[in-house]
Amino acid sequence: MTKADIVAKISEKLGLEKGDVQATVETFMEEVKTSLEGGDNVYLRGFGSFIIKTRAEKTGRNISKNTTIKIPAHNIPAFKPAKVFVEGVKTNTEVK
Repeated sequence: MTKADIVAKISEKLGLEKGDVQATVETFMEEVKTSLEGGDNVYLRGFGSFIIKTRAEKTGRNISKNTTIKIPAHNIPAFKPAKVFVEGVKTNTEVK
């Protein structure tokens, strides 16, 4: 499902114009991004949490030059689904 598909479904269900729904969805995503960039997690009860995870420093390999490199510690965004979300997916979808 793409962002356009999400906008179309919400527009259809609520009877709103696609342009208004698209602006709302893009504003939501921008606010989540801004919050994470500012160091704040975003919690959506019953859906999940957008959190910042810290990756430790590690040693990597450049296989083309056969050398080792240090990858510094860094933060990455992550999504942690809520328990009810996970249970819904477990019970309502087939294993592929």
